[in-house]
Amino acid sequence: MIQWRLSLRVSNSSNKVIIKKNISGLLSMCRRAGKLTMGMDMVKSACHEGTAYGVYVATDLSKKSLKEVMFICFKDGVKLYSADMDMQQISDSIGKKAGVLAICDAGFNKKASTVATPVEIDTKLFHLD
Repeated sequence: MIQWRLSLRVSNSSNKVIIKKNISGLLSMCRRAGKLTMGMDMVKSACHEGTAYGVYVATDLSKKSLKEVMFICFKDGVKLYSADMDMQQISDSIGKKAGVLAICDAGFNKKASTVATPVEIDTKLFHLD
């Protein structure tokens, strides 16, 4: 826990390695606190139930999966971010292979959203009737 606090103090630097360590530690803490939902189906249900505050995707997620996550976030009004990490890096930090994550706590999501890159959702792709 001390290392996480120290890395947060340096997070204003433009060094990408520090930022990855920062989000990695934050995701790890979030999982230990029980506020991290992992996997496409679990993230979908968290978004539908309204418990997800932000959805984070891996950089090497397939286009089809990304489009599906975009639709869910658009439909349920949840913010979408790129974790700036691939699935292997996410697996190393949280201990489970996942490409789609949802943070179900406002405080954790607030900090993670300052470090992660927002993903713009193209609303022209989706038609809600």
